[in-house]
Amino acid sequence: MPQKTILVIEDEEKHRRVLGLHLSGAGYAVKAAGTAEEGWKLAGECDLVLTDLKLPGMDGLELLEKVRQQNSRTPVIVMSAFGTVEDAVEAMKRGAVDFLPKPFSLDHLSVVVEKALEVSQLRDENRELREALGQRYQFESIIGNSQAMQDIFATVTRVAPTRATVLLAGESGVGKDMIARAIHQHSPRKDRPFVKINCTAIPENLMESELFGYEKGAFTGANTSKPGKFEQADTGTVMLDEIGDVPNSVQVKLLRVLQEREFERLGSNKTMHTDVRVIAATNVDLRAALEQGTFREDLYYRLNVVPINIPSLRERKEDIPYLVRHFAEKFNGDVSEGALERLMAYHWPGNVRELENVVERSILLARGPRVEADDVKIDTAPGRTRALTASDAFLPEGMTLDQYEQSILREALKRANGNKSQAARLLGLTRNALRYRLTQMGIE
Repeated sequence: MPQKTILVIEDEEKHRRVLGLHLSGAGYAVKAAGTAEEGWKLAGECDLVLTDLKLPGMDGLELLEKVRQQNSRTPVIVMSAFGTVEDAVEAMKRGAVDFLPKPFSLDHLSVVVEKALEVSQLRDENRELREALGQRYQFESIIGNSQAMQDIFATVTRVAPTRATVLLAGESGVGKDMIARAIHQHSPRKDRPFVKINCTAIPENLMESELFGYEKGAFTGANTSKPGKFEQADTGTVMLDEIGDVPNSVQVKLLRVLQEREFERLGSNKTMHTDVRVIAATNVDLRAALEQGTFREDLYYRLNVVPINIPSLRERKEDIPYLVRHFAEKFNGDVSEGALERLMAYHWPGNVRELENVVERSILLARGPRVEADDVKIDTAPGRTRALTASDAFLPEGMTLDQYEQSILREALKRANGNKSQAARLLGLTRNALRYRLTQMGIE
């Protein structure tokens, strides 16, 4: 690794010499200046600037602003013997990475300098990674260097400028929401509304009115008219998250919106037209729902114009180091190689969302300046929700298939405390598919 160069700007010669000797002894190349004007001429050649606040002529804050304007990536540390809380706050507001009140120990200085340079290097590496992936892969904070993710980015690039309907499939936490927003942001509709609808969170009896709106007096409590999500998203994009949970009665109306671009508000005979791009997302197998009769075949094929299957994190572990660096920079921390090895070894049932939470928690609770292996806190408690397997409901000899299935359904409901949506997720079913099975078997 090339030797890092540090610029020391200190008007007191003795202090300047002590700082220079210490940093040189720590392995850095050192340049020194007695005034901000002299330092300004050298700043462009250095990897970090260490400047006093009170200087003859231009002061440290003015120099800080000039350095930030010239190269916003160069870290600047401000030090002062007369520093106040207000000075520290002002320095940080103007872009300083740290503030050192004098006197300070040389060991403390070493830690601060090393930390600032490491954070700067992480930012540079992240920027270089994005540049290496090319402009077509720069989808905001989506990180993915694996072939699977590069293929997805390429598909998004091709489909975003069109109005084609997209069906995103993948486990919870893989980033379906971020891919949907990337499609919207790289489309001609980017300046228009992006409306996300969580189909699981809307009760069945309210879903139609939420999607398509209602007129005054349409039902008890409808004291005014209200536009639905499709009206709000007109000329923009609608994301239907967990599309498999939409009841059959609403599926018919969704099909009409996709085919005819029209609908009626609840309680109205007036046909309304809408220009929306639809992106649907699911974490269950819709083909299985077709076989069970809980999802319309014609709607499925209308949604499945451009399918994008997002792999789980355990299927693309080569992306984990890049994601960890990204999250570490986001939360102003650093992760050691040992900690990264531990993160790489985990199977991540919660995918990217869980990884982000673990990195943030580990940085907050780390005992030192960087996250070590022992600082990594992963929730592996035995009671953690997991998918059911056949061994969870071992059957005594002579039990029928219907009895076997009933035992599995009852066990899922028991684990979910009666919550049908959660029980359906445990079983890998849609909520409608679970409800259908419960009705067929007479289970309350």
